[in-house]
Amino acid sequence: MYELKRISAAAIPRALEKAERYRLLNEPAEAESICLDVLAIDPGNERALVALVLALSDQFGERMVVAYPQAEARVAELPTAYAREYYGALLCERRARAHRKRGGTASGPTAHGWLLRALAGFERAIALREPDNDDAIVRWNTCVRMLANDPGLKAAPVDTFHPLLE
Repeated sequence: MYELKRISAAAIPRALEKAERYRLLNEPAEAESICLDVLAIDPGNERALVALVLALSDQFGERMVVAYPQAEARVAELPTAYAREYYGALLCERRARAHRKRGGTASGPTAHGWLLRALAGFERAIALREPDNDDAIVRWNTCVRMLANDPGLKAAPVDTFHPLLE
């Protein structure tokens, strides 16, 4: 088996620029790999953690079962409560979008549930934000608009079946 090669600490800024570029080119696996290289030598690098979380969430459509728990674990490593709430909520929003895009009979109710989780997380992030940081408000509004504009985003119907007893 081949061994991974380590990048130098001086290469981190350039590597992170490349990771952002790969995300923009819709190549999130490449961005993920670069972020892992950076984190191997600088485990607390917040920029690399955020880029990794976003690169993993970009892959929810293809590999959600693996990518979501990996992203969630990296969110827990973020240094501030605000960042953990904001990016945790963003993961929920992106998971909702992936479920909705995938389609199927349960995609609407499933996405609805994830959007409600996203709204709760963004609400907590709003309470923790710096006065000039409205990122969580912008994401909150996006989720509210998604719920308002997609009639399929509704909670699952409550099962009211009651068996008859003899």
